[in-house]
Amino acid sequence: MEKSNGAKGVDNITEFNTYEEFLDSQITSLDLYYLEDEDIARELVELGYRGNGEVLKLDDFVARKQAFEANRLAKKNQQQNLSAQCKIPEELKLMSELAKREDGNRQGIMATIIFIRDYNTKKQEVSGYIDYAYRLKVEDFTQYFNGKKKLMPKLSDLSFFNWETQMSTSNSSSNYQIITNNPTGLLFKNRRDRKIMNVDPRAFSPGENSVRIDVLDTNYIHVVLFDHITRRKF
Repeated sequence: MEKSNGAKGVDNITEFNTYEEFLDSQITSLDLYYLEDEDIARELVELGYRGNGEVLKLDDFVARKQAFEANRLAKKNQQQNLSAQCKIPEELKLMSELAKREDGNRQGIMATIIFIRDYNTKKQEVSGYIDYAYRLKVEDFTQYFNGKKKLMPKLSDLSFFNWETQMSTSNSSSNYQIITNNPTGLLFKNRRDRKIMNVDPRAFSPGENSVRIDVLDTNYIHVVLFDHITRRKF
């Protein structure tokens, strides 16, 4: 047991991994000098005769630790979802739609693919499919939701095509395996439930548990969302 020079209050309860560590923090070197027994010293703290005077039983200690942990997780989740809580300009229709889907994609019960076709900063027409859940993990979407930056496909996304240079890339992600040898076009296989998503606009349906939503956003040439419900958390 580490000898304390002064008692710590229960406000520091998160510093202790065990109840015994908490009791030890309430015991001073002078206590041990007179008592000459660590177990007795701990018992006196638990009874309220030593330490800061507040009696904290084992059940109380565990309850407070759990409450602190629950509060920490709640704050973490709140910070994770801040991007959708910021003020979204009315004209950013795509961002409004993505804000509705942010929580589901973060939790892993939804896996949205975003198709965007528009002009890049060089005035070249580009298009691509974006794994929304993956981009949420690796980027701060606040910049997109508040309109400071425009969401565009990248070379590292599920697919990318530059219509002027004819440059194209395709990459599987942590959520989707890309299938390129399909005669009708790209297919995306969800890694969790192994369902196939068909993004061909001529297809009757994008696939089981999937829906296609066209988004009318004047900031882009063409935007489509493909929502897939996995029913399982990632």
